[in-house]
Amino acid sequence: MSDYDVVIIGAGPGGYVCAIKSAQLGLKVAIVDKEWLGGVCLNIGCVPSKSLLKNADLAYTLRERAGEFGISFDHLILDYGEAVKRSRQVSERLTRGVAFLMKKNQVDVIMGDVKLAARDQIIVTSKDGSTQTLKSKNFVIATGSHSFSPTGWEADGKKILSYKEAILQSSLPKSVVIIGAGAIGAEFATIWSSYGTQVSLVEMLPNILPLEDEEASLELTKAFKKRGIQIFTNHKVESLVATGTGVAVKVSSAGTTTTLEAEQALVAIGFRPNTANLGLESVGIALNQKGFIEINDKMATNIPGIWAIGDVTGKLLLAHVASAQGIVCAQAMAGKETRVLNYQNMPRATYCSPQVASFGMNEAQAKAAGHELKVSKFPFQANGKALGLAESTGYAKIITDAKYGEILGASLVGPEVSELLPELTLAQQMELTAEQIAVNVHAHPTLSEVLMEAAEGIESKAIHI
Repeated sequence: MSDYDVVIIGAGPGGYVCAIKSAQLGLKVAIVDKEWLGGVCLNIGCVPSKSLLKNADLAYTLRERAGEFGISFDHLILDYGEAVKRSRQVSERLTRGVAFLMKKNQVDVIMGDVKLAARDQIIVTSKDGSTQTLKSKNFVIATGSHSFSPTGWEADGKKILSYKEAILQSSLPKSVVIIGAGAIGAEFATIWSSYGTQVSLVEMLPNILPLEDEEASLELTKAFKKRGIQIFTNHKVESLVATGTGVAVKVSSAGTTTTLEAEQALVAIGFRPNTANLGLESVGIALNQKGFIEINDKMATNIPGIWAIGDVTGKLLLAHVASAQGIVCAQAMAGKETRVLNYQNMPRATYCSPQVASFGMNEAQAKAAGHELKVSKFPFQANGKALGLAESTGYAKIITDAKYGEILGASLVGPEVSELLPELTLAQQMELTAEQIAVNVHAHPTLSEVLMEAAEGIESKAIHI
């Protein structure tokens, strides 16, 4: 039996960050995972998808926009298999990096399935069937989540896909129906359509990216339609069946039924926590109504010495949120001062084309909260860098409280807006006003100037519009 100060169950962005921080704070740490270091994000999620999106951007430019840049050719060859191969290389490089960090910080790495045997013990079963017991003062559950599919829609890896099969397959579908227009659906719509795949995007709610500001969703809808993506919002999927040639997806809206046929279907409608078969019930860990683990501001569960971070808590299913939770958790376990995370003000980004990024409240939420608003929006069409990049779709919108000048939120659509968001989240965290952003000199020409101009517009002082 091995004794530790901390054993972390799950080696994704929450788990491995928590392990490193715990070790840096002087704790003896082990991390256990049943499959891989880096979790879904580094292996089959956010990291390899960004590699595919870069290839997709090049493919779309060469297929549809080469003439704008004075480029012509007789025969364009786009090898999607090579794009997938490059994405796997990027993923493998980063997971090797995580393994190095574990060794550097003297974190023991153990691979196998985990079951809680008691409040202070777990049993780890390796692939060869052998078991070992780990004893620890603290256990951190960081097991993440998995994609949800209704009964009968389960992925077969050929005609019906989850994000895992979609990101790993080296062949390009000629046509695809994507069920669910959240971040995963929007990103794969971008990737596949860039190569010429006929994409149909189905969403039950009124807008794609339904959790974003409505105006941002409408802006992305226009951009997607220009790419030839068919969009079916306010459509419920009645059935999904495999056929001899692919899939048939029956959708309905306002009493009208339509059948969409395609080579493949991607089911991207949501996630469920990975809590099954962990033995949580044996120690009495409290779950909420949706099955996520309940935690307090320090990531502690209702059982002393057992903590939870990341997707399994259901707070905000994003890798950087899991990492932030992991640091808070490590500090709490080490008896250090921690901070309270504000999940509403966490940055959110979707890496479709154009990108969508936001934080805080959107206009509707801010109004519903009783704020009198000042809102300013500045378009990328008036930004020199964006025009030079030939990426002028979108805008930066800043939402403030009219009385106090507090920045309540922001919504951005356009080129690399995920990289622009930190200036706004830092300003909000440090209680700066839009006026203080406006007087900060921004380099010219840069995309970040849209933030300066949008901030100036709060007081109707934008220069270039």
